[in-house]
Amino acid sequence: MKTLIAATLVAGSVVAAPMFAQAQNSTDVYGSVNYGQTRTRGADTGAIQGRVGAKFTPNFGVEGELAGGVDGDTVYAPGAAKVKMEHQAAAYAVGYLPVTPNLDLLARVGYGTTKFETKNPAATNFDGSRESWNYGVGAEYKMDGKNSIRADWTKSEYTKSDLSSNTVSVGYVRHF
Repeated sequence: MKTLIAATLVAGSVVAAPMFAQAQNSTDVYGSVNYGQTRTRGADTGAIQGRVGAKFTPNFGVEGELAGGVDGDTVYAPGAAKVKMEHQAAAYAVGYLPVTPNLDLLARVGYGTTKFETKNPAATNFDGSRESWNYGVGAEYKMDGKNSIRADWTKSEYTKSDLSSNTVSVGYVRHF
């Protein structure tokens, strides 16, 4: 867990520093805290997500995402197995479609890695780290110039595996 926290801080500062430097050029820099519920082959796991992003134009931006698992599940296939997402990291290109001054629809595509922990890995086949191509859609509602709420759905297609995940998340966004 200490390694995850250290990696989060390093990654956040590496990603955020150039974005804050460019913020003077009308780049919209933001951070968010979300709760995500992920379903992978019958297992429902929960995670707290942190995102840092920059919206360079009204229609394009990038964001990085780190998540730590907070809730596991038990699956039965063929025996009982406890499953928990340990952590997840991903980077995305994000497209925005402004619908009203306060509402943007968004689509994102990126690449990431997820580590699952399974008690009784013989009963499942998704213990360990998995790389994935990710894509999804969502919406962000701006309550004022600095504060928003966001909801989105993301599909993770794991490479070198027949696994995939669906994640629904909702959270608070702060624009700087």
